[in-house]
Amino acid sequence: MPQASAQTGHEGPVHLPRDYNAASHFIDRHLREGRADKIAIIDDRGRYSYRELAERVNRAGNMLKSLGVTQEQRIAVCLLDSIDFPAVFWGAIKIGAVPIAINTLLTPSDYDFMLRDSRARVLVVSAELEEKFRPILRGQPHLKTVIVSGAKGEALRTHASLAHLCAEASDRLDAAPTVADEPAFWLYSSGSTGAPKGAIHLHGDFVQTAVLYGENVLGIREDDVVFSAAKLFFAYGLGNNSTFPLHVGATAVLMAERPTPAAVMRVLNAHRPSIFYGVPTLYAAILADPALGPVDGLKICVSAGEALPEDISRRWKERFGVEILDGIGSTEMLHIFVSNRRDDMRYGTTGKPVPGYQARLVTEDGGEAGVDEIGELVVCGPSSSPYYWNNRERSLNTFRGPWTHTGDKYSRDKDGFFRYAGRTDDMMKVSGIWVSPFEVESALMAHPKILEAAVVGATDSDDLVKPKAFIVLKEGESGSAALADEIKTFVKDRLAPYKYPRWIEFRNDLPKTATGKIQRFKFREAESKAAGA
Repeated sequence: MPQASAQTGHEGPVHLPRDYNAASHFIDRHLREGRADKIAIIDDRGRYSYRELAERVNRAGNMLKSLGVTQEQRIAVCLLDSIDFPAVFWGAIKIGAVPIAINTLLTPSDYDFMLRDSRARVLVVSAELEEKFRPILRGQPHLKTVIVSGAKGEALRTHASLAHLCAEASDRLDAAPTVADEPAFWLYSSGSTGAPKGAIHLHGDFVQTAVLYGENVLGIREDDVVFSAAKLFFAYGLGNNSTFPLHVGATAVLMAERPTPAAVMRVLNAHRPSIFYGVPTLYAAILADPALGPVDGLKICVSAGEALPEDISRRWKERFGVEILDGIGSTEMLHIFVSNRRDDMRYGTTGKPVPGYQARLVTEDGGEAGVDEIGELVVCGPSSSPYYWNNRERSLNTFRGPWTHTGDKYSRDKDGFFRYAGRTDDMMKVSGIWVSPFEVESALMAHPKILEAAVVGATDSDDLVKPKAFIVLKEGESGSAALADEIKTFVKDRLAPYKYPRWIEFRNDLPKTATGKIQRFKFREAESKAAGA
């Protein structure tokens, strides 16, 4: 097939040939361009050159072919972040199969749903996660083979070993004759408010985000070393630590363990990456520990997953000396499509549309939101998923012609910066006026004793909706009625009077999704039940 090269356009979508295999661009191209000996991946076990990565990709692809996997068939990939993830993921893509990157933090029932829904023929799973799958493997109607990465002892006797199978496979492999517009991989979107949805992505989607955001906004270069606390199974992490560095020939640092503040700082100090990707809760947790100090080598940080409060942005710049570029992306769009830029940023906002993407704010009556008016964010861009697997109704509601409806509420100021208001279901109407929970949470987060906050609507004795805050305090602090009153006054001094939380409830932690997003709907459900009791 023709060489998989991309003609890049700085302000618009990347133009690709019809015959295109993404693995040719992100893996094989580097050997032709002289990067064979450059380090591509660093994980907990070692360092791997672009040549070694390509060989592992080829062995994984041949291994899957030896198991009878053919073009367009799906394989489930539930792997911790290590060299095995890109080897299997890109190996599947290279043979024209469709890998499904699965969240490593889910429950057996979630995995049962995904295996049945996707009809995956092969499951590749880390040994540390294999036990979660055991209860649901019996009776799977489509799954034929389970392969374990890093298997030891009992797991080796139960399922095939990835290392053993790949060692027996050839390290030479031609890319399958795929086209840019055919499915390359799936990502399941969050199932926090219902069954997970399988978002289909195409061979051509990777390079769009790598050029339009990775190169043109982030400015990633071949000499960068990157580290993402967000894992590879997450759309955000997949771009951060795989497609972006593999597009420009940079080096990615992978960490298998949970991204606690201590673990993240250990990696930052050991490998001194120039680009670090995190999420707001992680940045806040690092800042809450005064012992976690500056890191050498950092040029820029990125945040996504949830909107980044202004106070965290300012305090991070003050302590670490680098900016955090806040942006919004989604599983459906693959990566960030609205973002701040190094030379054009405003604290407390999500920035402006990434070149190559269009963003609009739609009001409840279907019109365009005016300046500072709240509307639903809809986006048009070249990396959008075309549909959800076997979910016609949700597909029609989300993907409407070229526009993807995000379910996020935003406003836009006179200078074009987008400001997050909350999810559609999170918004509350107080005194007849829409109130953004995120705006109240941001004000709360500026209080020196608060670590995390979630705000939802609750009803008072007159059955009127008012904001209620659930707060996690920093270590060493304790909740009290006096502190609650102090916090209310603190917010009143910063926001319009009707926006301050009428009730404050102190918590040890807040419910979150596996990717760190606060699950406000759980608080809403509890408040609704309490009101109806």
